[in-house]
Amino acid sequence: MAPQTDTIFFDGGCGLCHRGVRFVMRRDAEGKAFRFAPLQGETFARARPLDDLPETMVVQTSDGRFLLRSSAWVYILRRLGGRWKWVGGMLGLVPRPIRDTAYDLVARIRHRLFHAPADVCGILPPDQRTRFDP
Repeated sequence: MAPQTDTIFFDGGCGLCHRGVRFVMRRDAEGKAFRFAPLQGETFARARPLDDLPETMVVQTSDGRFLLRSSAWVYILRRLGGRWKWVGGMLGLVPRPIRDTAYDLVARIRHRLFHAPADVCGILPPDQRTRFDP
């Protein structure tokens, strides 16, 4: 039985988040592992796991779990397979409080380092558009 598709929720106005989405899309070219939706969208509003959620990348796994911050990226990398599974495994060996501290440091300066794309929606080929939820 094939694994179910997970959803990655991302900050729609963040350049780093957009780069992260493109990174995952290139490595999950067939779209079997992940779908995408902005944190500001109605899909996340319906699924929202917490009322006071920090600005973070969120993965909702096919079994309903929510993974935040560095744990989301460890999961994403492992799920992508190949060498990325190895990278995620190595990152997973770092204690979560240390990983999350590093994640939070980058999150605080991400808007200065990675400017939001000029066109937040972007023009996607039809086969890629179907991987995004509102």
